Amino acid sequence: MPGTVGSVADERDGLLSYLAQQRHVLKITAYGLTDEQARATPSASPLSVGGLVKHVALTEFGWIDNVVQRTRRTGESDYQAGFSLRPDETLADVFVLYDEVAAKTEAVIADVADLGQPVSVPPAPWFADVDILSVRWVLLHLIEETARHAGHADIVRESVDGATAFPLLAAAESWPATPWLQPWQPPASV
Repeated sequence: MPGTVGSVADERDGLLSYLAQQRHVLKITAYGLTDEQARATPSASPLSVGGLVKHVALTEFGWIDNVVQRTRRTGESDYQAGFSLRPDETLADVFVLYDEVAAKTEAVIADVADLGQPVSVPPAPWFADVDILSVRWVLLHLIEETARHAGHADIVRESVDGATAFPLLAAAESWPATPWLQPWQPPASV
């Protein structure tokens, strides 16, 4: 997938394309990391790259369950656990989960005739005055949520090994080196 979204055919295609792009750049923050590095929390927050990917996958999964009106029960401990890559989990595991969630989202949205279709709001303090939103809102929220956490992951990744977004994209997508952009390379072993 290139560094930006190409032209889109319509609203649905645009929303799904931008969501796919944000998923892609979030996953790129983990490019070249070991599982141990993906668990690292090197910044002032308790966030890790692997935990952020896992959290966003679980969040998207939950919202798509709301779209299809499937109820899931999760508690605060589940919510907190969703922000970390446990020792028994790998980046590969989380990427498989995220890819499955993305495929589910695509399939569910393909079956929605009207993006204005109502979606019940899950109980949360930030939804105190709202009961119903729309599928359109859910997709926009997923783009927002994914983009927000991709930014967090960028900061965490830079704290892990100094890698930044565009050199990582260039390495992952095999862009040619230019005088102003060099693809990321793993640090030399000591």
